[in-house]
Amino acid sequence: MGILSNIRGKKQGKGPDDAPRQVSADAPEQPKSKKKRFSPSTLIAVLLVVVGAGLIGYPTFSDWWNSYHQSRAIASYVTAVEEADPKVIEKLFNDARAYNDTLLTNGNRFNMTEDERKEYMKVLDLTGTGIMGYIQISSLGVNLPIYHGTEEKYLQVAIGHIEGSSVPVGGMSTHAAVSGHRGLPRAKLFTDLDKMVEGDTFTITVLNKTMTYEVDQIRIVNPDDMSDLAIDWGNDYVTLITCTPYGINTHRLLVRGHRIENITGMVAIPPEGVLIPSYVAVPAVALPMLFVYLVGTLLYYRLKKPGFNKERALLELRELESARSTSASSKADAASAEETSANNEEESTDK
Repeated sequence: MGILSNIRGKKQGKGPDDAPRQVSADAPEQPKSKKKRFSPSTLIAVLLVVVGAGLIGYPTFSDWWNSYHQSRAIASYVTAVEEADPKVIEKLFNDARAYNDTLLTNGNRFNMTEDERKEYMKVLDLTGTGIMGYIQISSLGVNLPIYHGTEEKYLQVAIGHIEGSSVPVGGMSTHAAVSGHRGLPRAKLFTDLDKMVEGDTFTITVLNKTMTYEVDQIRIVNPDDMSDLAIDWGNDYVTLITCTPYGINTHRLLVRGHRIENITGMVAIPPEGVLIPSYVAVPAVALPMLFVYLVGTLLYYRLKKPGFNKERALLELRELESARSTSASSKADAASAEETSANNEEESTDK
């Protein structure tokens, strides 16, 4: 049978080393190779990473986006002032001072009539956008336009002037008040106003005039308490207002400053040159990089080939030993067949 098997193998083009592998009956079945594809758990994990990165990055990106547009609004205002006729600028200042004088005898100035409100909206409105100037607090990184009134559409992106308070052109017996939100997810605004202390300074620029104020009083009052916004004869005040405590907003934080001489070197920053602060720039760069790294790592570990498998390695060793044993047996059969054939030929020759 060995000879016949060998001959049949040769006729079919098979050598002794081409014997089929024999696998032990009790050996575990080798798993079939499957094409890698995304599993539901992978998709869910990627989705969670995307959502998480979005939630973390939204406040930072939104604040940067609003800061950019606020700076552009200020830049447009500055350009309009520079291009305006000096006589127009002078008239706007004169009208604003005259308006402030009328407030000295108005005992109900915080409750405007419709006619009074229309007149108020015309004061210092050079560009027709409602911007009357801008405030800068260098210690807090604040650089924001000041709009007429406290409509929510303005307070969501900038600072509003309190109707009934003096318009911020300075001068004796004036008290301007501006208000801003804090804690908004989309814009920083007056979020850090509580960090100001007495002695800090801020500037307000209206048209082509910059005024510097030094903080001299910080108070927390009820929302309807307007007594600290009273006009004091002979004084030039500006009060910054926001909600407090943070996230609860049951009271109002009032930071008042009195007029001082402009500080040498403390010139209003040109809006075109306002830099993105590090607390915005660093996360804006780091978060996308972290997101790419996390997604890449997740996909790598999900799709990489399986590591060393001891059971599979033993199975392959058994198959290899079985193949070698079969090959050795086939070679022995072939050698025996050749020897028998040679003996038969010798016997035939002798006969």
